[in-house]
Amino acid sequence: MTEPMIVRASVPAPVERVSRALTDPADLRVWLAEHVEVELPERFAFWGRTTPEGDAPHQRLLHADERTVRFAWLLDGEETTTELSIEADGDDRTTLTLSQTHFDFQDVITGKSIRGVLQTYWCQVLTNLAEHLEGRALTPMQDYTSTDMRVEVSVDAPASKVFHAITDSEAVSRWFGYTIEIEPYEGGRLAMGGFDNNPDPSKVLEVVPDRKFSVDWGDGGVGTWELEGSGGKTRLTLVQSGFDQAHPPYAAWGGFLSGLAELRRYLEVPDWKPVIMA
Repeated sequence: MTEPMIVRASVPAPVERVSRALTDPADLRVWLAEHVEVELPERFAFWGRTTPEGDAPHQRLLHADERTVRFAWLLDGEETTTELSIEADGDDRTTLTLSQTHFDFQDVITGKSIRGVLQTYWCQVLTNLAEHLEGRALTPMQDYTSTDMRVEVSVDAPASKVFHAITDSEAVSRWFGYTIEIEPYEGGRLAMGGFDNNPDPSKVLEVVPDRKFSVDWGDGGVGTWELEGSGGKTRLTLVQSGFDQAHPPYAAWGGFLSGLAELRRYLEVPDWKPVIMA
């Protein structure tokens, strides 16, 4: 078995508040899942449209205390193990470490198993946790029952600032947490990892300053950012099209949505720090 996948998050709340949010059903229904049943020390279960294979609860609680929640999670016929552990980072921040077994990056590429969505799923969830504890409006999570991907959010920044943040290489690399280089003109390149490290970059299809930015992701379809500014705020719509309807690229979509949440934070939160730690 491969080593567990690890995701670390910096949560802007004291460790005692984060501890409560990990097991309180009312909190969990906000940041984790549509449906939650928690009865410690016997039960920790969640399910719904925004949970992979969320038709029913598939979790079995293994351990829970003030700093750790660990559960078995049946996904695609395999029992995986998930652990969330927390530790204080000063008086008003908490470091949360997520450990997830049975994640194979090949499943992201091939779509062979639903377990391929786990990395971007947890990035969405942990960013949601941070947003919830700051009292901010949450970015929608991926609906794993849908073959459509269209998300609309309000950003407290003018359209010119939002457009710069999604088309400037340095800005995008900051909030996305990964090097991305962009040639922001029609026919230009967009390279995850940078031009020197990506021999097959995506293609920029359309650029309308402060209004629209569209990219051809190849097999993943076409991604379009649409902006409508008004009164110093921006309605930002993200649409994905042109993909294989029989096999929606949920892992990639989850990455876009966790990135969208961090983009909003980057533009709105004073003294911004990324939630997901490199």
